Amino acid sequence: MIRKTVVGLAFLAAAYFFVLGGEYTFLDLWLMEREYEEEVAELEAIRVDVTQLEATADSLATDSAALERLAREQYGLIREGERLYRFVEPD
Repeated sequence: MIRKTVVGLAFLAAAYFFVLGGEYTFLDLWLMEREYEEEVAELEAIRVDVTQLEATADSLATDSAALERLAREQYGLIREGERLYRFVEPD
């Protein structure tokens, strides 16, 4: 009887230490794993953005038509002799 009680208490102490004891609790480890997965997903999204930006930079460096399109669309630049017409939506 006493032996079963001692074994039971030892098991409870070991289970308590496993879940809540030590430098990092089980909950801490679980939360760190979730944070790690979120960071990995964010890193992958950033890598995709970098790849897209590199492709855009390469396109602008090598393709004069892409550069001209960017200059016209974003900066409103025109060639000599052209007229720029801007259409404004009524309020």
